[in-house]
Amino acid sequence: MKEQHQPLFESKTINDRTFANRYVVAPMTRVSAENNGMPNDTMKKYYERYAKGGFGTVITEGVYPDERFSQGYPNQPGLANEAQRDAWKPIVKSVQEHGALFIAQIMHAGAQSQENPYAEHNIGPSQVAPKNDKLSFYGGEGPFPEPKRMSHDDIQTAVESFGRSAELAKEAGFDGVEIHGANGYLIDQFLTDYFNRREDEFGGDTKNRLRFALEVIKEVRKKVGKDFIVGIRISQGKASDADHRWALGESDADTIFSTLGSESLDYIHVTDDDAEKPGFGQGSMSMAEAAKKHSNIPVIANGKLADPEKAVYMLNNGHADFVSLGTSALQNPDAPKRIKQEKALEEFDFGSIMLPQAHIKDHELNKHIIV
Repeated sequence: MKEQHQPLFESKTINDRTFANRYVVAPMTRVSAENNGMPNDTMKKYYERYAKGGFGTVITEGVYPDERFSQGYPNQPGLANEAQRDAWKPIVKSVQEHGALFIAQIMHAGAQSQENPYAEHNIGPSQVAPKNDKLSFYGGEGPFPEPKRMSHDDIQTAVESFGRSAELAKEAGFDGVEIHGANGYLIDQFLTDYFNRREDEFGGDTKNRLRFALEVIKEVRKKVGKDFIVGIRISQGKASDADHRWALGESDADTIFSTLGSESLDYIHVTDDDAEKPGFGQGSMSMAEAAKKHSNIPVIANGKLADPEKAVYMLNNGHADFVSLGTSALQNPDAPKRIKQEKALEEFDFGSIMLPQAHIKDHELNKHIIV
């Protein structure tokens, strides 16, 4: 291993859980569960490869938390009932036995749902459909429908579903949960000005639009207690609107990250198309740097960080505590071991992994990895 890469392989303890190194597998939707949301053996083989390949932490794809309006994709896994909880247990055990922490990402799709067998319509903070069309490699086609505006009862039910799902995750043996507040899903819809046109306490200025996220955080922490990792993922761009940026730029970043930092969170996971680039216009801080500056809690940075030189830069300059890999991990489930052994990473092959559908392929599971 190159000496300058050593910081990437240092352990760090958060909430009595020790992260073996600074490499995290980012959550990535793979639509490979059973039709009823039950995780299966294919998913077990898929997730355990990352632990075998040297990642200190693995975050699941977004799992839906209830049997109402939260599911976003066909064959998306759930953590909405006890049967799903029990089906996750052998996967959790396998990942942990191979040396990685395992964190469940809880996701409510809201207005950005592409398919949900539990509901006849989508819901959102306001009657505003997502921009652009559904993603074909997740089974979608055509524009998103206009959602129904959530009532206060709907909001409370959604908040409670996050808490119950987190409770199920803890019972399944996960080391923690990540609240999905990014990429255009329900929490991000509340945070986004054009999605959220409400005139009550959940709409208006940035702090009010953040209120739904804060209610979710409080409910999750109440259900899992203090001795369990709780993080949140935040972005500006969305699955349906990749170029979106917060209207007030760094001022919004200050409000959002300082508020989140004062909650009971153990980390913030920020994602951008390039983690190093200015996040709020030329000459501004990156998203990760802003999160670190304003929150004063651990930060996971995501976005084109496969190059260990870039990853080390983020750590050494205090812009992040961890780096997560998405597409690079899909192509290189053993990326940390490759980097440690000074072996080149393969370039991501979008077509072979994500097309025609994003489900897990046999060639991925059969690929030789360094163990």
